[in-house]
Amino acid sequence: MKEESEKTYTYYRKAQYHETDQMGIIHHSNYVKWMEEARIGYMSRMGFSYKKVEELGVISPVVEISVAYRKQVFFDDEIRIRVGIKQYNGISLEFNYEFFNASRNEICTTAYSRHCFLKDGKLIALKKELPELNRIITDCL
Repeated sequence: MKEESEKTYTYYRKAQYHETDQMGIIHHSNYVKWMEEARIGYMSRMGFSYKKVEELGVISPVVEISVAYRKQVFFDDEIRIRVGIKQYNGISLEFNYEFFNASRNEICTTAYSRHCFLKDGKLIALKKELPELNRIITDCL
């Protein structure tokens, strides 16, 4: 796993028992939840929390998501999720995720998610609607 830079954020998590499936492996659906936790932490660290965005009337739904499961994660494994911005054009924002299993010293999963920005149900450009957030995201590229 690469070291964290000013342009990435690392979210630390311990795999919980209730997240396992019948085989004792973390269920695949939990990775998307973990991506959201990491992404929200990253936005807070950038200085513009997701809560603040929503309070300003803007939502950022997922429009595309992909997860590549490479190695299994088990209950009690220590996981580090590195998240960074892959691409941004003012209307859509794409994040990359790298899941590193510290308990086993291996990359276990890679993923990305793409989001748009809506206000009052309409697609918006952040440069016009939230110029401060647009600047922060652009600085992270």
